[in-house]
Formats: sequence, C-alpha cells, structure tokens
Amino acid sequence: MQVLGLALLVLSGCFSLSRQQPVTAQNDPASKRVTTVKTGLEVWIQRNYAPLQGKRVGLVTNPTGIASDYRTNIDLLANAKGIKLVALFAPEHGVRGDALAGEEVGNAHDPVTGLPVYTLYGKTRKPTPSMLRNLDVLVFDIQDIGSRSYTYISTLGLCMEAAAENNITLCVLDRPNPIGGNRVEGNIPPPEYRSFVGKYPTPYAHGLTLGEFAQMANGEGWLGGKHCNLVVIPMEGWKRNMRWAQTGLPWVLTSPHIPHAETALYYAATGIMGEQPTLNIGVGYTLPFELAGAPNLSAFQMAQELNGRKLQGVLFRPMYWHPFYAAYTNKTCGGVQIHVTDSNKVELTRLNFELMDAARKLAPSLNFFPAGREEMFDKVCGTNQVRKMFQQGKSSAEIWQVWNAGSAKFRRQREKYLIYP
Repeated sequence: MQVLGLALLVLSGCFSLSRQQPVTAQNDPASKRVTTVKTGLEVWIQRNYAPLQGKRVGLVTNPTGIASDYRTNIDLLANAKGIKLVALFAPEHGVRGDALAGEEVGNAHDPVTGLPVYTLYGKTRKPTPSMLRNLDVLVFDIQDIGSRSYTYISTLGLCMEAAAENNITLCVLDRPNPIGGNRVEGNIPPPEYRSFVGKYPTPYAHGLTLGEFAQMANGEGWLGGKHCNLVVIPMEGWKRNMRWAQTGLPWVLTSPHIPHAETALYYAATGIMGEQPTLNIGVGYTLPFELAGAPNLSAFQMAQELNGRKLQGVLFRPMYWHPFYAAYTNKTCGGVQIHVTDSNKVELTRLNFELMDAARKLAPSLNFFPAGREEMFDKVCGTNQVRKMFQQGKSSAEIWQVWNAGSAKFRRQREKYLIYP
C-alpha cells in the first residue's frame, strides 16, 4: 500500500506510524481504559501542531472531535500556542450536536469560545470565499461511520473543493472507520444518482478513513477537476481489521441515532431500507437501526425465515416493541433484533435487502414504496435498480449480486490511497 501526495510524503518522517506507549484516559473513573490508538488530533498535539504552526485555522467539527481524555478539539485549539483558531464550521447536526437529522443549521457564534460558526448544512453546504477569507488552513476533525449516505463525507469533499478554489490548505485529522477498513460493499452511484447522501463514486461501505478518502478524492479527480493542497495527520496504532473496542478510544454519538460505536454496523445493515416507512428499524425505540418489523408481522416467523437463510456472521432474534416516535408510533411491531456475531464475515449492507425480502414473503400486502418516498430510497441506494428489481419480485440474492457488483473494482482502485495496514 502506498501513501500518495507530497504532503503525506513530507509528513511520513514527521508523523511516524510506529507504535507509541499506550495513553491512559485521564478522566476514566476506573483508570482501566487504555488507548491503543492515537487519533490524528492527538498525534498533531503531540507534534506541537507541526507543520501548521503560526497559521490561522478554521475548524470543521462537531462533538465527536475529542481527545482520548474527552477534551474537545475546540477547547484544545482555542488555547493552543502556535496556532490561531479563528472560526468554526458546522456540519449536519451542528458544531455542538444540537440539531436533528435533516434540520438546517444557521450561522451563529459559539457560546463557549465566542468564535463565529459558519453553517455547512443549510442553504450553504460548501464554505464560501467570505468564510475562508481570514484563514490559512481549514482543519477537518469529525468521527465518520463508514457509510456513504452519512453526510460528513460529502461535507469533507466540498471543503476540499472550497480549499482548492481559495488556495488554502485543508488538513484532515484522521480517525478510525468504526465498521472496519476492510469492508467494501455496494454499488458506485452513476452521476445522475449523486446527491448529498452519495456525492462521490464510492460503494455504500467504502472501508476508508476520512484521511484516505481525502487522498482518493484528490488523486481520482473527484473535486471537479481541482486539486486540494492536502495534509493528512494519520493515526498511530490503527489497523484495518480493528473493531472499535480494540482501539481503546471513547465514543461520542456521531448523530442522535448513533449512540454507540456498534450502532454504526447496524446503520449499514438497515439504514437503506429505513428511507421508506414500511418497516420500523428501531429508530423511535431504544435500539436504533438494530430492529426490523411492523404491526401484524409475526416476530417468530420473521426470525425463522431469516435464520433459515444461513447468512454468515449474523443471527436474528424474535422481538416485539412499541416505537415512541417515527414509523408506527405507539403501535406494537413484530419483527427481529439483528445480532452481528462475526463482523468479519457478515455482509452488512446485504441485510437491508434480506430483511425487506423476508417481510414481503410473510406479509405480501406491505407497501414498500409509498408515493413520495421512492426518490430518497433511490438516492441512498445510488440507483433506482434496487427498487425496480424489488418491485419486479426479484429475490434478495439477485438484488445483492447486481448492487454489489462494482465493489471489487473499487477495492483495487483504492489500494494506492490506503495509509494503514
């Protein structure tokens, strides 16, 4: 594997990827959690903010931008010697995490630091020249969850475009991919199906860290013909096959319905079908993205049907629940709880289609694509082919084979941009 780009070659000497001594989190009450991975933020602090000392910095972040002792990057950079933090930039859900999914965020001032906060999830989704006027570098430090439809990756790409257009440096402080660096699943959206929930030609599960994505976007010409002056601060100690628990890093919810690192796995497993309201997927209950069911479905028949398919790395437990909000509020849903038993073997995104197929088999009257909900489902799928095949009665195995066909090519294409073993 190669690390491309002059900035990364220069940094390879400065930011060694050699294993460092574990860092014990200062605020862990039990003093037992030991960090085996250092995020890009912590590596940058350790190196005294080189090579960006003396620069005026804008920070794109949210509550996930923490060090292993839970201090926020905003507080750390606002008080750092050698750099000047002059502005904050808010992705979906806001800098302080106070906005719901899909809710537009407005420009404001941060109540803690008093710094201006520019929205990147409102009428403007790309930093404007006026936002960047007083900056030397735009730093991006957000925890992603590894799925194409999660909007932080689109925000990063647009920040790179803006940095290229305004001749400023963009710096990515890298963080782990919580669903793993080896998972590559799904189609490559053609241009007509590109949107903010699938803006770049990556599979649904791309297996990249944000630093690796940034390198690939630069190298593959995804920035509208522009080339960003990119600096990636790599992690130390992370490996592609790591699960989150192995990193020792604390988890801060990346959005209101991703409360735990494991939830990122289930987002990939049910988030696509969750774009239509036919099945409740646990959003509105205490297990977001871990469930699939509807009123008048038999939980036991659903579990029997799905377990009978012998899908690798996953089991289905019959369950009944009452959603507090979202689909089927205050109604009894029957269905299954998904249990990933081997994250290395399970084909996560395939589960969307298996769950839909099983529910259709048991309850043929279910309307999977009510009027007005087709477009968003197609955007998240990156094609209308999945919906049309489902409506034609094609099996989940057929749909998966067609939808996943482009992933092998992407796996080869991304190889030269990978940073970690």
